[in-house]
Formats: sequence, structure tokens, C-alpha cells
Amino acid sequence: MAALRDGDFAALQSLLKAPSKDAVRQLCQECFSSPPTGLGPLALRACPGLTSDAEEAEQLVSALHNLTRHIVYRGLTKAEDIFALFPENFHQNLKNLLTKIILESISAWRNEAQASQISLPRLVDMDWRVDIKTSSDSISRMAVPTCLLQLKMQEDVALCGNSAVVSALTMELSKETLDTMLEGLGRIRDQLSAVANK
Repeated sequence: MAALRDGDFAALQSLLKAPSKDAVRQLCQECFSSPPTGLGPLALRACPGLTSDAEEAEQLVSALHNLTRHIVYRGLTKAEDIFALFPENFHQNLKNLLTKIILESISAWRNEAQASQISLPRLVDMDWRVDIKTSSDSISRMAVPTCLLQLKMQEDVALCGNSAVVSALTMELSKETLDTMLEGLGRIRDQLSAVANK
């Protein structure tokens, strides 16, 4: 995510020429939702009356994209925190309008950003059973209990198209390996609980 620059705030002043508050709201939504590569076409389509040329239009949508993404990714949810981002000489009414629009949209934008993330495979099911090995090439491994653990994982839908791909991983664990795994999972559970309680 690009950092906010002074030039971004200068470009945002073009929003003063917007025909209505709804036009600013719509442009904010489109700028947040557009990937960085889609900002050029958005600038040509959405900003014909706001800027004098295509370069200014691209600067405007890029600035609005950077501002909205910065606020969402930093988790700013208070008007004072958003006001602090703007330079002191920024137009007060425009600052108030942008802050109001962003605060109205931030929860939907956060959900949109989370849904568009590429993530690791997700555990969807687990199955296990205990087997007793009754034959082996070594006498010491005769009648040894082992755990067969099967994990079913769903790949990220963004990576594999619209169809969810579920794969299965089966592993055999000895008692010692299972104890080590459970101890590690217990530590993970404790850390997650500690973070959730903060």
C-alpha cells in the first residue's frame, strides 16, 4: 500500500468541483474497490468534469485510492484520527465530507478487503482413528498403536476460480509424535486466547 504524500492531498482538492456529495461518495467507493492497475481507466471514466486533463484525473483517483486504503488498513475508525491525516491548510468542508463518507463505508470496505485477500488453505474437516499395527519387519514395532489423522483442506477460492477445491492429507502419527503435536496445538490455543482477550 502506498504511503500518503502531500501531492495526494493537493490532488484531492479537485473534489471541490464535484456536482454533488453523492458523486464524491460514488468516486470514493470506486477508488477503494479498484485495484491499482484499474485506476487509469477509472480516472478517464469518472473524472471528466473534475479535472482539466487525464494526468490530473489519474492523480485524483490515485490519491483517493491511497487515502481510503490507508485508513482501512490502519484501522482508523474515529473522525479525529482521520482529520489528523490531512494537512492544516486542507479545505475544511471537503475534509469533513471525506471523513464522513469514509466512516460510513469503512466496515463494508474492511469486509471487502478481507474477502479479496489471498489466504492459506482452510481446514474444513478432520477425521482420525487409532490402529494397532499387528505385523512389521521389526519385533519392537509389533502391536504398536498409531493414529491415522486425515485433514481436509479447502484452497482459497481466489486462487482456484469459482469452484472450491478440497484436498485431503492423511498422516500416521506415533504416540510420541501425537503428544508433541498436541502440546504445540495447546500453545497455539493459549496464544490465540491471550490475543483475543486483549
